[in-house]
Amino acid sequence: MILIGRSKWVPPRRWKLWSLPRPALSYVLGVEAVAVTITALAVAFTLSGDHPGVRPSEWAAFAVLAVASVLHLESARGIERRREMAANTSPYTNLKSLWVFAGLLLLPLSLVIALVVVSYSYSWIRVYGRTIAHRKVFSASTFILASAGAAAVLRGGGLLTEPRVPTSAWTLLVVVAAASTWWLLNFALVIGAILLSSPDASARGALGNLSEQLVVVAGLGLGVAVAGLQASYPWIVPILMVTVLTLHRDLLLPQFQRAAGTDVKTGLATPSYWASAVPVELARAETLRSTVGLLMLDLDRFKEINDTYGHPAGDRALRAVGESVRAEVRQGDIVARVGGDELAVLLPGASETEVLEIAERIRERLTTLTVSVDTVSNASAVITGVPASFGAAVYPAVAGTMDQLVLAADNALLTAKRAGRNKIVSARPNPPIVGDLSESPTPDAA
Repeated sequence: MILIGRSKWVPPRRWKLWSLPRPALSYVLGVEAVAVTITALAVAFTLSGDHPGVRPSEWAAFAVLAVASVLHLESARGIERRREMAANTSPYTNLKSLWVFAGLLLLPLSLVIALVVVSYSYSWIRVYGRTIAHRKVFSASTFILASAGAAAVLRGGGLLTEPRVPTSAWTLLVVVAAASTWWLLNFALVIGAILLSSPDASARGALGNLSEQLVVVAGLGLGVAVAGLQASYPWIVPILMVTVLTLHRDLLLPQFQRAAGTDVKTGLATPSYWASAVPVELARAETLRSTVGLLMLDLDRFKEINDTYGHPAGDRALRAVGESVRAEVRQGDIVARVGGDELAVLLPGASETEVLEIAERIRERLTTLTVSVDTVSNASAVITGVPASFGAAVYPAVAGTMDQLVLAADNALLTAKRAGRNKIVSARPNPPIVGDLSESPTPDAA
């Protein structure tokens, strides 16, 4: 919490930690205090007369895991830096859990905590670069609490001495329960911090994409494998490192793809990603003889927010709008930022009635949305209401192609703005063109 970057000293009174909302500050400091207490108790237990101390084999296992963790972080340094930068108000998943959980099966808790410190210290120096220190201290604290909880499950299941690798159906069940406890505790602690730090964030947004938790699950599973090999065949561990790095890249490929299609200011889809998704959904709808709904919405007061409070406040409001829209759409719908203050929502399989119901929910939520912002004069302000105008269109009722669908929704949006803003207008099917026979020329006589 002393530094903002790797080489810039910041006086304690200017730490970003103090800018957290009071509930979040109490929560973060509480978690860190518990982590410090657990560390002290673990060290005291290791040094007590009731414990044989750290055996040479455990020091050797600690050295192997620490070196492997550092080599892993160094090899994946570029990947981890880009992924952490792409993470916004959702958990940042990584494979540090691999080495920590392997340590839980091989080492006393005091050395596991030392392994967490080594991992996060090296990450601070080489991986993350300039970042907010209190977040990393808190993340390391969640690892310590999760490790303590998992260690308690291992001991409660009868695995009292190291190594605690599974050798029977029961011990395998205990190890799986410990891994599940580790994941659940770490995930819950991080989600709690996100929700308390960002009062406007929705629970759904804070949970992030749950499929990304496969990275952690894979890490815990590989940790069991590493522990088993280290306990019986330690010279195979370096070979397993190649597998770990390969899986790391493969597991993160979907995250890279999402990051490439994510707008950095809002966390919504980018125009290019959205434009590639629309024809895919239209083709699928044609095959299934289904529908595709499209909502275009434009914020009515966005320029006033920028002019009154400054562009950073406008970015904050835009992010809150994006989170609100995502909270009201269905699973599988695509929300994109397609312009400065213009958003688009693609709703596969939605009828006109469903599209209008979703649009009304979004409209009502934005009308009552409150956003806390910092103004250009460093004062705090609250923006109440960020209304928007909506244009709706449904394929194939009003359009047969992507361009026609977008044009129909855009025209409906313009109609909504001209009608007084903060309204929803649905595009109507174009009637067929019928000629007026009374005005047609008389056919020539034969």
